[in-house]
Amino acid sequence: MKDKITKGVLFRLGVFFLAGLGVLMIIGVFVFTNESLHPDMSQRFLAPSREYPFGTDHLGRCIFSRIAEGGLLTLQVSTLSLAGTVFIGVPLGLISAYAGGKIDTVIMRIVDGFAILPDFILAIVIAGLLGPSLQNVLIAIVAVKWVQYARLTRGTILSEKQKEYILAARSIGCRHVRVLWKHLLPAVVPQTITLASLDMGKIILIIASLSYLGLGAQPPIPEWGAMLNDARPYFQTEPLLMIIPGTMIFLTVLSFNLIGDGLRESLKINSL
Repeated sequence: MKDKITKGVLFRLGVFFLAGLGVLMIIGVFVFTNESLHPDMSQRFLAPSREYPFGTDHLGRCIFSRIAEGGLLTLQVSTLSLAGTVFIGVPLGLISAYAGGKIDTVIMRIVDGFAILPDFILAIVIAGLLGPSLQNVLIAIVAVKWVQYARLTRGTILSEKQKEYILAARSIGCRHVRVLWKHLLPAVVPQTITLASLDMGKIILIIASLSYLGLGAQPPIPEWGAMLNDARPYFQTEPLLMIIPGTMIFLTVLSFNLIGDGLRESLKINSL
């Protein structure tokens, strides 16, 4: 019982952190309309002030505005990437488990082929081959992440399709599409939501890492990983340039992990 209460507190803490980050991004984009893209060398390395809450960077751009715009950009790319992985992985897992036979064998051999290398290594390879851009990072993430959803869906459906209500639906002549859509797909939704909430933090880390390596967002686009890379030469003299985007990445990933853990615990409780 105590563990359940702790999980609930952590879930609410994650939601609180995420809501706070959302408010910060909205304020940074719509309230502090400082220049975030074009340099102004006369404003370099200004200390935090009312006009520049986080100060300015090595090119005189407002760090607060860049953090806010970079956060919105990261969330947009992460959400699109996650949607792509779900829309590819879940249907393939459904078809693989339900059809069985050669179709299942072919799909699972493809899944095994993608699963040979770790996600991040494979994402680096794909993004490197396609060229540096956020669009290619999105493609790379979808290409490496759909495998988990296909496996999760297949495992769930293999267990679910042997249950009596599925056998009864098929015995009275329900079409395959109806069985998949009305009966089997709802069984996958809770696990998919939980995995997606946990994966959101991982995807944000992949985006930031690829941008840090120069394979993601390109200057002058504000993105947290790219901001970390830009600030490396100035870490000893202006540590805030790295600390601020690093902290934002940490808090955002932590928030999604706490929410994902809370959802996983809730799913476990409801299934008892």
